[in-house]
Amino acid sequence: MPRTVTVGLDGSPESRAAAEWAAREAKLLGLPVRLVHVWEPVPGPLAQAPLLGAETYRHWTERVPREAAEGLRLRHPGVEVRTGHLPGRPAEILTDEAADAELLVLGSRALGGVGGFLAGSVGLSVVAHAERPVVLVRAREQAADEHEMDPAGIPSAAAAFRPVVLGLDTAHPDEDLIRFAFEAAARRGTSLRVVHGWYPPLYYGYGVPADAELLTSPAVAEAAGLTEALCPWRRKYPDVEVAEGSRPGGAADLLVDASHEASLVVVGRRERRNLLGTRIGQVTHAVLHHAAAPVAVVPHP
Repeated sequence: MPRTVTVGLDGSPESRAAAEWAAREAKLLGLPVRLVHVWEPVPGPLAQAPLLGAETYRHWTERVPREAAEGLRLRHPGVEVRTGHLPGRPAEILTDEAADAELLVLGSRALGGVGGFLAGSVGLSVVAHAERPVVLVRAREQAADEHEMDPAGIPSAAAAFRPVVLGLDTAHPDEDLIRFAFEAAARRGTSLRVVHGWYPPLYYGYGVPADAELLTSPAVAEAAGLTEALCPWRRKYPDVEVAEGSRPGGAADLLVDASHEASLVVVGRRERRNLLGTRIGQVTHAVLHHAAAPVAVVPHP
């Protein structure tokens, strides 16, 4: 059975935006969409309430994926839409569902203003534990947001896609992460912008050193490392135009800035655990909360 583009659906505006994004991505991939609605069984005492019986509650929750599926079929003809209605804890069920998916798509609630966005506890838990890529989509995401302006300066989904942005740590250039970004750019027919942030040596804060080469050598070395990491991938994907950006500064800030002109931001999550449990990582965590475009988190060793 082919993998699906799976969506965690709860009827909220952010989950509906995620479902729309998933349908568009499924069309690019040539895969079905699977809408998964997770419902938590009503506790015994509440199930006896006349207005919130167990059967009434389940009937209402079954409407969510069914009606969403009907709408997607109308708006995205040719995309196969499947549904799933599963009892249990949302974070656990969605993490399990991700294992059989090409990718899992979740909604990210918008906070507005400078507050950025909010992944939510369920989303963060799934991102931290899923073994497949997870994409978070903000509540008001529209298809036109991922495209360039048309010749009249009007947002249009008929225009070319904006670039895909990849955040890359040249010390750990994982193949799965890079491949995901190149393939995302290739199926959109757009360019790939690779962002690499690095921190200058401590002596940068103490004025100009006697040897001018000390100012330029770190930047040259970081840029060379990025070029080396991408060289074999340029050969594998010759039709994808690549723009390399190695700049001093925090990677999260650079990625958030780049997200304003991106169709998709791709970041990694190293699969490592400690006494505090699985962690997402500071850069990925910041990008999830503040990026202005959908964010794909790709797990890797």
